[in-house]
Amino acid sequence: MESGNTIEEMESEQFTQCRNFHVTLISASDLVDVRHLFKMKVYASVSFNEEPKTEKQTPKDKQGETNPAWNHRMEYTIAEAGILHNGLMLVIKLYCKRKFLPDVYIGQVQKPIKELFETALPMGGSAETTLALRKGAAVSQGELSFSYTFGEKIIVKKPSEWKTLVESGANLVPETGKKLSHL
Repeated sequence: MESGNTIEEMESEQFTQCRNFHVTLISASDLVDVRHLFKMKVYASVSFNEEPKTEKQTPKDKQGETNPAWNHRMEYTIAEAGILHNGLMLVIKLYCKRKFLPDVYIGQVQKPIKELFETALPMGGSAETTLALRKGAAVSQGELSFSYTFGEKIIVKKPSEWKTLVESGANLVPETGKKLSHL
């Protein structure tokens, strides 16, 4: 690719503007105790719009029980259009791990990516927040703390899976996307 190309020339059928997005799940506090005989082992599941292809998990915390701590960082590449659109939602769900039975859902937080971006932008692209957990329409017991960072704009080559992800509303670039340049 020539170094004199404009953004408009690079933004074509083959390329798109994106930003790296890092989210660090720090901890949760005051969770409802869903285990009565054994210790709670809590983990978090992160996705965008609950799209399974975007889901990543923290390790389970074996010590904190109702106050788990992970300090676990996850990385994504998000299309700029997805950041600026109200439809892309960061979803973080908490579960209690069980050995022979299905894991127990504790609660979740949801936040529009656009809102996270607008909050972080004046602070250099990074912010930290604590949100109340919800279970269905009701506020559940407990809070979740996480930090996040939006990187500079980059141009990436759209992988073959791009169309499927955009159609699903995810507006994410799979990790196979090749970074071409920083803007």
